[in-house]
Amino acid sequence: MNATDRTPADLLRSALAADPGRPLVTFYDDATGERVELSVATFANWVAKTANLLQGDLSAGPGDRLALLLPAHWQTAVWVFAAASVGVVVEVGGDPAGADLVVSGPDTLDAAAGCSGERVALALRPLGGRFPQPPAGFLDYAVEVPGQGDRFAPFVPVDAEGAGLSVAGAELSYVQLVERARQDAAELGLGEGSRVLSGLPYDSWEGLSAGLFAPLAAGGSVVLCRNLDRLSAEGLAQRVEAERVTHTV
Repeated sequence: MNATDRTPADLLRSALAADPGRPLVTFYDDATGERVELSVATFANWVAKTANLLQGDLSAGPGDRLALLLPAHWQTAVWVFAAASVGVVVEVGGDPAGADLVVSGPDTLDAAAGCSGERVALALRPLGGRFPQPPAGFLDYAVEVPGQGDRFAPFVPVDAEGAGLSVAGAELSYVQLVERARQDAAELGLGEGSRVLSGLPYDSWEGLSAGLFAPLAAGGSVVLCRNLDRLSAEGLAQRVEAERVTHTV
């Protein structure tokens, strides 16, 4: 990736310019049997649509804080990059009552309802499906995002030195985030074409880095596995082979 990249959005743009058709995020849920593979171009399209939803319909802007109550999931990765594209600070597992807006999965709606700002809910159903019945007081992400634009441009340039991510008690600017992702990639021995299998949750920097940022910073990709403990050792070995995994964390 480009040495001049300073934000997550920069990393994604560089990946898009280098090889838009290569896989970026392959997601498995071993509780449901779901498998979703997103190329760089498809992932970037989801990010653009979500960023337009954030900036346009939800009126979010640089410095606003988003409480992200989602598990490790491909749609979570999309939200992290969409927020960074706008300049919205993502607070992973943050307190909805103190946030400007909240994005919640189906299991955390009660807590998310404590947010006085905009509230978005994700059903986390296969293929990005919507809720059978939209939760009261929430926008259904699967209903709102398809009609958004496929290209995104921030109203205000994102400050790379500004706060970008808060996770497990630590807050990182976008520059710090990218630098740490590069460091982690080097420590893991990642390079172009590396394929990382991660079953770590997204509630720590280690999980976010191994399962998202470090592979992207190195020009690689991630096989993101939710509920990996339900997979047998034989099944895991088969997945490693089938997905051409080069590194596991």
